[in-house]
Amino acid sequence: MKTLAGVLPFTRHLLEKAVPEGGLAVDATAGNGHDTVFLAKLVGESGTVVSFDIQDAAIHATQARLDAATKLNLSERVTLVKDSHENVLEHLDEDPLVHGAVFNLGYLPGSDKSVTTTPSSTIRAVEHLFSTLAPGGVIVLVVYHGHEKGKVERDALIDFVRGIPQEEAHVLEYRFTNQRNNPPFIVAIERRG
Repeated sequence: MKTLAGVLPFTRHLLEKAVPEGGLAVDATAGNGHDTVFLAKLVGESGTVVSFDIQDAAIHATQARLDAATKLNLSERVTLVKDSHENVLEHLDEDPLVHGAVFNLGYLPGSDKSVTTTPSSTIRAVEHLFSTLAPGGVIVLVVYHGHEKGKVERDALIDFVRGIPQEEAHVLEYRFTNQRNNPPFIVAIERRG
C-alpha cells in the first residue's frame, strides 16, 4: 500500500476537502478538461464551475469531456470561458464566494509548447481568486517546471506565495524531493478564517 499520495491525487484530496456540494469552483487552466469534470462532480447539481483557457483546443477538449458524461449533465453546471485566468473576476458574479480553484501550470499537453502560463497572469489570477476565497477555501497550483518558461514561473510563484501573510493563509508546498527530471509539485493556499 502506498502511503504518500502522488501530486495529482493529493490535489484532488485538497479540493474534495474544500469544495462543498452547491459550491463555486474555478478551473483556471481547463486544458483537457479533467479537473473541470472533477470539480463539476464535486459541486453537484446545485453548484457551479467556471473553467478558463486561452486556447480553442482546450475549450473544445473540455466541452467534449463534459459532453461524454451525459448521464451526469455536467455541462449544465460548468461555464467555459475562453480568456486568461487573470480576468477571472470579470466572469464571476458580483461578490462571489469561491470554495476551490485549481491551476495546472505550463502548457497544454499535445499542443504548441510555446503557449504557456506566465508568472504575471498566474499571480494576478491567484490574487483575484484569493480575494474571493471562502474561509477554508483552497487554491491549488500544480507546477510543471521541466521547461525554461516553467522554471521562470515557478520561481516567481514561490517568491509570491512565500510573501502571503500567515495571518491570512496557510501556504503548503508538496513535492517529492528525490525524483529526477523536475517532477511537478503543488503549491496550495488555504484561506484562514
